[in-house]
Amino acid sequence: MHGASDQLHKRLWAALLRRRAPQWLAVLAPLAIAAIALRATPAYGAGKTAWQLSLVAIVVCIIWITIDAVRWRRRVASQWTSWLNAAVPQLEDSSALLATEAKTPIARLQQQRLEARLASILTAEDYKNIAVAHARFAILPLILGLLAAGAAWVYHSHPAGAVAPTGTAKQVNKPIVDGEVYLSITPPKYTGAAAFETGPRDIQIPQYSEVRWCVHNPSGTQPVVELGDGQTLDVTRDCATMHVEDSLFWRTRGAGATRYNIRVTADQAPQITIAEPTELIHVLQRDAKLVQISVNASDDYAIVRASLHMTLARGSGENIRFSDKEVPLPQSSDPKVRGWKKQWTLAELGMEPGDELYFFVRATDNAPVAHTTQSPTYTLRLPGPEAESLESTALPTAVKPENLRSQRQIIIDTEQLLADLKAHPDMPAATLRSRSETIASDQAKLRLRYGQFLGEESSLFGDEDHDHEEHHGGAERPGSELSVMREFGHAHDQEDNATIFDPKTKAVLKRALAAMWDAEKSLRAISPKTALAPEYKALEAIKELQAAERVYLHRTAFVPPALKEEKRMTGDIVGAMSYKREQGAANDTVPAEVRDLVQALSQQGALPALWSKAARDAIAARIADQEQKLSAQRAVQDVLDGCVPCRGELRAWLRSTLTDAPVLLQARPSADTPFRQAWSGKEQSK
Repeated sequence: MHGASDQLHKRLWAALLRRRAPQWLAVLAPLAIAAIALRATPAYGAGKTAWQLSLVAIVVCIIWITIDAVRWRRRVASQWTSWLNAAVPQLEDSSALLATEAKTPIARLQQQRLEARLASILTAEDYKNIAVAHARFAILPLILGLLAAGAAWVYHSHPAGAVAPTGTAKQVNKPIVDGEVYLSITPPKYTGAAAFETGPRDIQIPQYSEVRWCVHNPSGTQPVVELGDGQTLDVTRDCATMHVEDSLFWRTRGAGATRYNIRVTADQAPQITIAEPTELIHVLQRDAKLVQISVNASDDYAIVRASLHMTLARGSGENIRFSDKEVPLPQSSDPKVRGWKKQWTLAELGMEPGDELYFFVRATDNAPVAHTTQSPTYTLRLPGPEAESLESTALPTAVKPENLRSQRQIIIDTEQLLADLKAHPDMPAATLRSRSETIASDQAKLRLRYGQFLGEESSLFGDEDHDHEEHHGGAERPGSELSVMREFGHAHDQEDNATIFDPKTKAVLKRALAAMWDAEKSLRAISPKTALAPEYKALEAIKELQAAERVYLHRTAFVPPALKEEKRMTGDIVGAMSYKREQGAANDTVPAEVRDLVQALSQQGALPALWSKAARDAIAARIADQEQKLSAQRAVQDVLDGCVPCRGELRAWLRSTLTDAPVLLQARPSADTPFRQAWSGKEQSK
């Protein structure tokens, strides 16, 4: 395509773009406006979701615009000559000559004549008419764009299954009407919440709030308020007052009275977060000079006291000294939050190589009955210099014999053997075997030393094996004392039953012993090179045991009851308990009145006397969830109002309060009479 034809093609494509651009913008604009509006006004979690959906719709729209532009560009490239022939009759269907390169003088002359004619005939209006005739406005993409924007906005305004958070939703007070009961709520002072008054409606209040039922301009009979726990309150001129601790419902006495819920928000204990360090046991670098500690404590109302407790441990074995320090967390502008992020120097903490620092955070809120929360204990460990034989203090063993070599010495001997073998490849086989078996023997002795703490008694290659049958004097008779002890006793000298160490320490011991076994087998097989890797594994396990010998526990103490000085040395035993323990009796975990009520509710007859009190007591004592407690109280009230079908619901709630009776082992009484002794001797003689 030569220059003039290319210019003609570009002008036609520009006219088509001007025709399609308004439609593209009309589809994209509603989605962009919806995305901007949703981003500015989120509604809980639904606003973010709707905004994300609108972004997805915008991306889909942009992809559609790109595909549409490419499709029209291809149509223009393939059909522009036919479009010109249809729009300009003066061309006499000869515009196809403009799309090809002229090869003869006559063809070039014809092209020049057509170009001159087009230059004098075609105007900007003609290009616009061609674009209008072939690129018509499509209504379907615009409808889909509007529907997508509207759906995102509707989902933002009314999310499916969305419930506004209790703590953030503002409660709208109902107007007070003369002659009707209204509520006056006074939250506890420590919550900082404002008092308010409202007409009858469902409310949510802090625990221990004072609720007053009053009547504005009373007239007629004095109203009575019935509560879900069975209480009734007379609303006098001074109002009826109650401090609410648990959720309940209330209604005024009368036919068709509406029930209103009072939901109680319990005061929560402080929450403590330790952001740094992230591990409970954090091992510092040997050359470390700084350590970062970041803690945070938060409460629903206020924190009155928060402190960082640090305990520094120094020494090893029985020579360990502890020093305690307590540092208060600084207050912030928000009384609900206290945080502290500080980069401590080891000098400030008083840490030296080999020391360990244990710290935890304790926070207390401002509730009348204060809640105190303590975080887990974190450990900062600063490794000390490596001793010549670290494994010598790994376990509380007896004095090490002089002929027992350490794991590090075994590694040194093995490396020396390999170096000699490399320097003297022609080393006699007898010498190589002797040195390798000597190192294997040292490894076996060291393995047995650690293995005694897991119940090991023999060696695979040693001569310590012995016959248990011969040692115990033959086979055990079934039913004998020895067989019973073996079947039901607790063998402390077995590997899996040893209780001298915790499971983690036993796991490290097993790993060390397994590595020693592998090293010993390689050395016995005259393969010292393959023995080096398990020898190093055993050394690492022994180092881990040595590092874990210090364990931190919170200080506990037993406080005995105070002695009554007036009874000391008097010989008065009135009220003293006998030292002999009596046989325990099985407790009845299901109260008799509740059991009778559950049985009566399954029938259509009359219910037991005082059944409502028994039901409410069981619900209050055994149902902890506030919503479930409200539902159970409503079921009791429905049955009291004469609802027979509601008996099934109440029966289900009462059955859910019943728990399984605990297993109680009872001793079997046995009289040791002369006849029984004679009979037992006769049976044994058989």
